[in-house]
Amino acid sequence: MKASYLTAALLAFCLIGCSEQKETNKANNNQAQHGHGENLQSSNQPSVSVPKAQADYSTNSTPVSLLEFADLKKEAEKENAEAQERLGECYLNGWDGAEKDLDKAATCFEKAVKNGRTNAASTLVTIYSDSASPLYNAKKSFQYALRAAETGDAFAQGRLGIHYIEGLGVATNSVEGVRRLNVAIEALDKRAQQSDNETNEPWLRVGSKIDLAQLCERLADYYCEGLFVPKNVTNAIAWYEKASLAESGNAQLQLGYLHATETKNHNEAAKWFRMAAEKGMAYGQFNLGVSYQIGQGVVTDKAEAVKWYLKAAEQGVAPAQLNLGGMYKDGEGVIQDYVEAAKWFRKAAEQGDATAQQRLGVLYGNGNGVTQNYVEAYKWFNLAAAQGNEHGVTNRNKIIKWMTPDQIADAQRLSAAFVAREESANKRNSERIEELPGQRSDQPTSSGTGFLISDDGYLISNNHVVEGATQVRLVTSAGLLSAKVVKVDAANDLALLKAEGRFAPLAISASRGVKMGNTVATVGFPNIGLQGFAPKLAKGEIASLSGAADDARYFQISVPVQPGNSGGALVDERGNVVGVVSAKLNASAALKSSGALPENVNYAVKSSYLLSFLESVPEVAAKLKEVLADGPPKKFEDVVKEAEQAAVLVLVY
Repeated sequence: MKASYLTAALLAFCLIGCSEQKETNKANNNQAQHGHGENLQSSNQPSVSVPKAQADYSTNSTPVSLLEFADLKKEAEKENAEAQERLGECYLNGWDGAEKDLDKAATCFEKAVKNGRTNAASTLVTIYSDSASPLYNAKKSFQYALRAAETGDAFAQGRLGIHYIEGLGVATNSVEGVRRLNVAIEALDKRAQQSDNETNEPWLRVGSKIDLAQLCERLADYYCEGLFVPKNVTNAIAWYEKASLAESGNAQLQLGYLHATETKNHNEAAKWFRMAAEKGMAYGQFNLGVSYQIGQGVVTDKAEAVKWYLKAAEQGVAPAQLNLGGMYKDGEGVIQDYVEAAKWFRKAAEQGDATAQQRLGVLYGNGNGVTQNYVEAYKWFNLAAAQGNEHGVTNRNKIIKWMTPDQIADAQRLSAAFVAREESANKRNSERIEELPGQRSDQPTSSGTGFLISDDGYLISNNHVVEGATQVRLVTSAGLLSAKVVKVDAANDLALLKAEGRFAPLAISASRGVKMGNTVATVGFPNIGLQGFAPKLAKGEIASLSGAADDARYFQISVPVQPGNSGGALVDERGNVVGVVSAKLNASAALKSSGALPENVNYAVKSSYLLSFLESVPEVAAKLKEVLADGPPKKFEDVVKEAEQAAVLVLVY
């Protein structure tokens, strides 16, 4: 396909982000799409990693992965199974100029399976088992899970177990289902525990741990809730503990609930709540706050309770907001502050919490922390009373004696117009240890790439990868690590993060010496749901010294990047970082403005802007690796090895 000229007014570029792209941030007639690297699947729908096989040269001398879309379609028509699978991926993700089309994707994957490409069976399991999809088909999902399981696909084996237990597309058989799940869990556990020396694939182990945790939790859920199998708390605890070993925060949270409500072992409950809380689980933080407030499983410590309530409240947990408001009102663990009390009561009240509504009404009635206002007081009392709150009924009946008929009418009108808004997915009764919330916030919502710039763990990614994250974790050659965002430069889409450990960093070279046509490469983690957790290499050239609309901050690069490559290092022939992979041309906007789809039109933030950003953090700038500026280029395999050692998969929660 020939390149087409685009006018500045119609140029558009998108951050390399979600496979389900959403257009945002429209300014100066340039459309930009912002995402979080690669969107991952919901934790309710297990992801299936599809390893990439070697290219099939039987019908074409060019590897299938490098074929243009039109040539790929031709190869698929020749019954080339690998080409059919790749074409399915293009339709599924909108790659290589293809319009997203789930029907066409499924058809391609089915043809690939028919022609012996068993990897595609796992993808079909994911497509047909999604109950929210128009292609949901439990029978087909079962059939393809059976096909994939026969080839040794451990996660497909687990999915097959779920089909048997829940009777999805096959007659219910809980014994066979539990057996299948056990086989899958054993295989995934073995893979997850393999050492670096045995596999040299730490990425594979991390992917296995995520799959392992999901299946262990599913089996534990069955035993915990008595769904499809007899309720068995002992078995539930055992499987949640197994999931916890695979670093599942949700399993740790469930263990806290079970020990608090079933075994009544409050020391164990507090231990598990703490582990979940430290992973950023909002309800773990809330329940740990409860434990400290009432001295259950830990020594009573009101200040520590406030600390954990605040963390949970900032994540939108209404019971935590309510309890935090109470601590400020009563001066427990903090200096008494009615203004802060009103602030947190209001947040919980606006989510529909009846107790918070009643307490906010009291503050308005007495003028504590807010201006005295009987209309507002009546409104909140009335809303609490409507939910059966006895104090709300009593206080509403009291305050009505001091109000005029017009004030009462206004308060009733405000009550009728009230619509609760939820900051979190679940509202809970704050007077007891909470039951498991439905939202599993320990599963990553998106991913991207990063690269290390200091030997003590400072690294770079894109701002749009980590923006809005409550927690960031890294998949590194050393395993799974927590990271914190140190500083961001939203204008230039840069983010500085920090992890603990010793690493092999990359050197950052000023980009002013880069010339058009220079060879560059990046190592990243595109589409981990399909391509797996192993790092992927992409190579190309500097196509232009400016980005979309002649934006001087960017290089245009011909490097073929995909969702999940965001934040990766763009390195030159000496292995120095000359840019940060950040954006790609918006295909739909380009097609609309020019009538042609762009081919490998991608962008990277110039390293000079990265160096300026790092100068604002002197303690990091002083630790940067010395640049190799003179001498001949390195061997390309050495450049790739260094880039791979420094590359990290960024998981966003």
